[in-house]
Amino acid sequence: MLRPDGSAVRVLVVDDEAPIGELLSMALRYEGWDVRSAPDGTEALRAAREFRPDAVVLDVMLPDMDGLTVLGRMRRDLPDVPVLFLTARDAVEDRIAGLTAGGDDYVTKPFSLEEVVARLRGLIRRSRAAVVRSESLLAVGDLTLDEDSHEVTRGGDSIHLTATEFELLRYLMRNPRRVLSKAQILDRVWSYDFGGQANVVELYISYLRRKIDAGRAPMIHTRRGAGYLIKPGEAVPGA
Repeated sequence: MLRPDGSAVRVLVVDDEAPIGELLSMALRYEGWDVRSAPDGTEALRAAREFRPDAVVLDVMLPDMDGLTVLGRMRRDLPDVPVLFLTARDAVEDRIAGLTAGGDDYVTKPFSLEEVVARLRGLIRRSRAAVVRSESLLAVGDLTLDEDSHEVTRGGDSIHLTATEFELLRYLMRNPRRVLSKAQILDRVWSYDFGGQANVVELYISYLRRKIDAGRAPMIHTRRGAGYLIKPGEAVPGA
């Protein structure tokens, strides 16, 4: 999911509880979206003017003004931006108040990250703020990965991967040009309870390189002391 100009979808997260705001921001960045966060209504309004988000996740209870007031002021400058209310309130009257004030959807705490992402996708798609290249297709340069069919190709050539190799490549491709540490990769691909050594990451990176980069311009790169990243292969001059 991208903006019409090809750039990443922009989402503004407004929540005064730092752990929740950070968790949401991390989950949305994992989707490949550009995320800005704000801890209160004043910062949210400033960020909305500067960032021009395609969607807003807005907590109803904020320290300086309530979310309904923030929404009303935000709508003056961004009349069509979809807003997903996020709050601990679950009373019917509160939901009605939020939707009547112009909110587009409502999620109550505790929530699942998957639900928030799914609802935001629906709101953004309906607002036509983004174009969906393919819900299941990831592409970096001439490398493509279909999350539904598990098919991987580079330059039109099919590449067979094991289940673990596929998950590792998917994580890299969901974060193109971003350096991912061994710890991040272990957490995402092998989960927190993985009992092996960190060198398993190096091992599987080497497996991927043999299949993805063999005989081609390299796409998977090592940043010593930092981690790994994937980016479009650059042709070698004179090749």
